[in-house]
Amino acid sequence: MRESVDKVNRRGRQDPADDEVLELVHQVMHQFRSQLFQALRQGEHELTHMESKVLGFYAHRPGATQSDLVQHTGRDKAQLARLIKGLRERGLLHGEADAADRRNVRLQLTPEGQAIQQALRQQAKALEAQAVLGLAEEEKAQLLALLRRVQGNLNA
Repeated sequence: MRESVDKVNRRGRQDPADDEVLELVHQVMHQFRSQLFQALRQGEHELTHMESKVLGFYAHRPGATQSDLVQHTGRDKAQLARLIKGLRERGLLHGEADAADRRNVRLQLTPEGQAIQQALRQQAKALEAQAVLGLAEEEKAQLLALLRRVQGNLNA
């Protein structure tokens, strides 16, 4: 009986490292994104974080609609409409009316939008390489496995 009580009591106590793990994951991702978008802002195109996310969405889903983006992001429809309008005015997104339902506009990146998206991806790849510099293949595999377990715990 004593052993089962001890297990229950230990489970109720939080290890101080529990809080630190997710805080560090958050800080690493914030630092990564900050450096990535700092490079973008210093380039010839000034993009906000959300603008880059919108471009990324349409890069992976050419022909998707604004409604598809709203559903994917869960963001406010009006906010996304303003973002899309701005990206279209800057020549980064192009829209065509849907042949089946002319009320829907199918959006895709323009060649300039594709170039920006490619530059963002190259910058991200360089930062990804920098982030894991010096880690052995086994260490990368272990880190991935541990993070997948954390993700699984949150999904349970």
